[in-house]
Amino acid sequence: MRRWLALLVAATTSLVLIALLVPMALLIRAVAENGAVVRATTAAESVAVAVGTPELELTVARVSLPLTVFLPGGRTLGRPVEPSDAVRLAQTGRSLTAEAPGGREVLVSARSSEGTAVIRVFVGDAELLKGVPQAWLALLVLGVGLVALGIVLADRLARAVTTPIAGLAGVSHRLAGGDLAARATPGGPPEVRSVALALNHLAGRIDDLLAAERESVADLSHRLRTPLTGLRLDAEALRDPAEAARIAERVDALERAVSAVITEARQRSAERASCDAAAVVADRVLFWSVLAEDQEREVTLELDAGPLPVAVGAAELAACVDALLGNVFAHTPEGTAFGVRLSPGVSLTVWDAGPGFSPEFLERGTSGAGSTGLGLDIARRTAASFAVTRAPDGGAQVSLTLTPA
Repeated sequence: MRRWLALLVAATTSLVLIALLVPMALLIRAVAENGAVVRATTAAESVAVAVGTPELELTVARVSLPLTVFLPGGRTLGRPVEPSDAVRLAQTGRSLTAEAPGGREVLVSARSSEGTAVIRVFVGDAELLKGVPQAWLALLVLGVGLVALGIVLADRLARAVTTPIAGLAGVSHRLAGGDLAARATPGGPPEVRSVALALNHLAGRIDDLLAAERESVADLSHRLRTPLTGLRLDAEALRDPAEAARIAERVDALERAVSAVITEARQRSAERASCDAAAVVADRVLFWSVLAEDQEREVTLELDAGPLPVAVGAAELAACVDALLGNVFAHTPEGTAFGVRLSPGVSLTVWDAGPGFSPEFLERGTSGAGSTGLGLDIARRTAASFAVTRAPDGGAQVSLTLTPA
């Protein structure tokens, strides 16, 4: 756009300057030629006054211009030249100006007692155009300068319009990429500022809607995991093993479906947020400690005092911790100890003293009697790096590395 505006202004300015400067250049040339002819005519007339007087030769000698006096009888004074057709015409009593090789000749006829004399003053092309090239050069420099000034002003005007528009495009791309904190800086013409304010309002509205959705998803996650864990424990307490296995399988299917819905909703509403990992982990461990006390589970908590800012939303990190701790309660017997460690790295580790796991339980959506399974996919999506190993006491250990904010 800047290039097109510059070309438009250059073309428009050039047309205006051509329409103005060309007639001015021709006028300057005409004025210079008229001035030279007037000076030559004045000199010729001053000599014509002295025709027929003894001062004629002295007057001719005083004229600095190339001058020739054709006297009656064929005599000449001044610069000797051959008489031209114009000179012969002037001898009839007419004063005139005629073109001559290399310039012009100004002819003034003067009558005397002896007949008609003709005073010829030659004006060369150099004299006719004296000062014209310098004036034309000045006009050319002026025209080029005005065109350049117009282009510079057009470029600044275009930049004042295109820079805010480019900023709006950048903000829209950032919003499309998931950076909901991106905002445009209003600037430029009133119309562009209005678009920037509208885009900021739209981004804020989207952010509010997604925040409400995230809160609903987080609330759904927290509300459903504990009842599902309780339902699984009730199923395991049944005396009929076949009935217990059948109900546990249904609970597994329900938990997988709920987790899939929550995960999908969280993916749609994800944003580049941050939180204090120490505060979130401490809150979720405190939440699960109540159930751990009921099941006589020993809880080991190694938590850095913080704050430990990470590039993960609080609701997302809470769902990750809930998934890992929910697996511990779901896949280990009551009374099994577990622990949570959060180091300044920022590294989160959850381990238990249960029976451990089998490799097939590490696939997404797989559940079973081991100590890992359903919640691993949520944890894997939350962390920058993810590893499942055996704990030092033989149970399962899940290690996550979170991205620092």
